[in-house]
Amino acid sequence: MKLIMAVVQDKDTNRLTNALGEEDFQSTKLASTGGFLKEGNTTLMIGCNDENVDKVLRIIKDNCSNREQMVAPISPMGGNADSYIPNPVKVEVGGATVFVLPIESFYQF
Repeated sequence: MKLIMAVVQDKDTNRLTNALGEEDFQSTKLASTGGFLKEGNTTLMIGCNDENVDKVLRIIKDNCSNREQMVAPISPMGGNADSYIPNPVKVEVGGATVFVLPIESFYQF
């Protein structure tokens, strides 16, 4: 048995959970915040048998898209923030960061 933890952008969450549900995979949704953009994202925990890992990974890949987003950089440390005028930069966001963890035992009470 495996535990798949997928960190996805909030915009992809509903589409992904619906696609997982259509294939009879259950997930637990946790609200989380990314460290770089400080924006909300979602962490899904999905338990599955070893033989279903590739199927779950395909569903995640098919439903979590990359996109570009304009963000304003944080003001430099130690400088005069009054004269700092940030120019927005394009960064790639979205997609999914996925961890596949072995499960030694599973209990449901």
